[in-house]
Amino acid sequence: MTEALAAWTPRVLSILRIITGLLIIQYGMGKIIGFPVVAMYANVKPLSLIGTAGFIELIGGALLIIGLCTRPAAFVLSGMMACAYFIGHFPTNFLPLVNGGTLAILYCFTCLYLSTAGAGPWSVDAITKRA
Repeated sequence: MTEALAAWTPRVLSILRIITGLLIIQYGMGKIIGFPVVAMYANVKPLSLIGTAGFIELIGGALLIIGLCTRPAAFVLSGMMACAYFIGHFPTNFLPLVNGGTLAILYCFTCLYLSTAGAGPWSVDAITKRA
């Protein structure tokens, strides 16, 4: 059983990367291009802190989805999510459940893992041997 699951480890790494990229890119799309429509992101200025985060999410999420420059993109996203937590959530309360920062922490550590684990076999990095 363990050997059968171990054979799937690289593929599941690729799936984790793709899903993480899809989840992150939606925030960038909402902030920068206005789709999906989210009232909170209706008046985001591109050069503001939230606008800058949107560009990082948009570009970094796209890179994760296709698996191009995965390690540096994931590392930058991990740092951005850490900043998002400590700037936007932590000041209101220490506990992530109370301050609404659970997703920021989860994205931070998922991206940190991807920055060390790489893209997996289903990626541009694997095709070009960058993984």
